[in-house]
Amino acid sequence: MTEQKRHALITGASRGIGAAIALELAKVGHSISVNYNSHPNDADKVVKDLINLGVEAKAVQGDVSDKKSVKDMIKSATDSLGSIDILVNNAGIISDNLLMRMKDEEFDKVVDTNLKGTYYCSKECIPSMVKQRWGRIINITSVVGIRGNIGQTNYSASKAAIHAFTYSLAKELATRGVTVNAIAPGYITTATVDVLSEKLKDHIMTWIPMKRFGTPDEISGMAAFMASEKARYMTGEVVKIDGGMAI
Repeated sequence: MTEQKRHALITGASRGIGAAIALELAKVGHSISVNYNSHPNDADKVVKDLINLGVEAKAVQGDVSDKKSVKDMIKSATDSLGSIDILVNNAGIISDNLLMRMKDEEFDKVVDTNLKGTYYCSKECIPSMVKQRWGRIINITSVVGIRGNIGQTNYSASKAAIHAFTYSLAKELATRGVTVNAIAPGYITTATVDVLSEKLKDHIMTWIPMKRFGTPDEISGMAAFMASEKARYMTGEVVKIDGGMAI
């Protein structure tokens, strides 16, 4: 089935999984809005790579935890490349600590970015998707939203909440031509994992049956499928890509 060229907004797309998804969707011919918050140079590099693939692309700054910033970011994206057909809620942060030592700010900022950011971006993009009766919302969560993790009650809670958000929103939009799905990666070779100590990496490896970390392109392929016409009957799914970690 031939894919119609669409406009995709990917949050947190200046590096890692978000950048890989941007490149994968560009290969299909979609125009891409690359959202970043604090890494403009990285975002500009991703945009150049996308343009070299022959698609329109734009870097759009925005803090997904801030409602006004989201509105401004989406307006900038739509003014440049048209209404958003594909939304990938990828932006996320960690602020790890044991719960007994966790500060309220550490809990709040993770929930505000990961969960409320997904809410703000989805709510802002849904009206145009419903109007045209076609849309794709893809939420990037985490396997720790399924199995939990020591020192990550805030992060795990935010990601588990996005799973429930995905199920509920999928039901709301099921008759409107809009699908809502999620990908729950395990440990992927990104900046977040690279900073871990070798001792901790070795310990984490004991949890993974495949005995290796994943790569961003092993996530981006699933995102491209979820965004395609081939996935038009798939909604409300959370797909684990974790090397068997959550089995």
